[in-house]
Amino acid sequence: MSDDTSDYCVVQTALPSEAQAAELARALVQARLAACVQVQAIRSYYVWQERAHDEPEWLLSIKTRRALYPQLEAWLRERHPYDTPEIICLPITAGSATYLAWVDTNTGAA
Repeated sequence: MSDDTSDYCVVQTALPSEAQAAELARALVQARLAACVQVQAIRSYYVWQERAHDEPEWLLSIKTRRALYPQLEAWLRERHPYDTPEIICLPITAGSATYLAWVDTNTGAA
């Protein structure tokens, strides 16, 4: 396990369809803004414009380096279909050194 993991994070966002989620995930990896993107079907409950919603969505868990977050956020904002997309950055507080080295390699940091 690596003790120096503050340089890594998981960024989350959600999309309204599986096709949009898959397209965004592939593009993130191809752009080398993410080493890996996991896509999961979820159900979201929230209030938007004074109305309660209960919607299926697709959650993207984007594994990347913290240094790429500003670029990644801007990239997502340009391509995301929602007016106010969820874009949150969760720090990785511990992780396998070999996995994190792989993240480096696949996000252009090696």
